[in-house]
Amino acid sequence: MSMSFNTMIIVAGLVMLLLLGAGCAAKLAKGSQHGRSKTMASSYTDVDVDEFQALIADPAVQLLDARTLEEFAEGHIAGAVLVDVNENDFVERATAVLDKQRPVAVYCRSGRRSARAANLLTEQGYQVTNLSGGVMAWSDAGKALVQ
Repeated sequence: MSMSFNTMIIVAGLVMLLLLGAGCAAKLAKGSQHGRSKTMASSYTDVDVDEFQALIADPAVQLLDARTLEEFAEGHIAGAVLVDVNENDFVERATAVLDKQRPVAVYCRSGRRSARAANLLTEQGYQVTNLSGGVMAWSDAGKALVQ
């Protein structure tokens, strides 16, 4: 029993679609855990304002503000240490003030720069949690800032 050329083409196409679908499903299952951001060498956790507030209530957690000095002066979360992620020496400055044995909670204005900072820090071996929505979400939730 032999298949026609058209039938073989259809079967080959279906097999390729199945393999492609299986590969995509495996990649999604491996790299998309809720609340986790992935890079090749690192991962950090994104949390909302309430989770972040609970996290930083732990005295073992180090709080890092990744914004500029001007933004920090306008208002920051109490206890935060400022290290601007836009500076070329961010990693050097951050590793000089942060203890790798203690977790780090990081934030910025909207969450984008702190996500970049979180990636850089996790690549250095830190356990990092990022505030989703940044200090804007923090303020919108009625949480206090200090100057």
